[in-house]
Amino acid sequence: MPVYLEVVSPLENIVEDLKTLPPDRLEMAATYIRGLKPISQVEREAALARTFGCLSPEEADEMERVIEEGCEQVNEHGW
Repeated sequence: MPVYLEVVSPLENIVEDLKTLPPDRLEMAATYIRGLKPISQVEREAALARTFGCLSPEEADEMERVIEEGCEQVNEHGW
């Protein structure tokens, strides 16, 4: 009896996997997939323009302080 292999594309496999996800996980997957899509320079500039000035001076100062305190440290035992 001959054995036939069906070739399934990666896209078809992904779609089948997505069909089994609950709604909250499906939204997470959609967000992740959208993040993989390259964006143009125009889209980048538009995103920057939408967020420019959204922090008050106090909020910006606080964010800068937190970054300087917590992000500019080297942990020799960390990964």
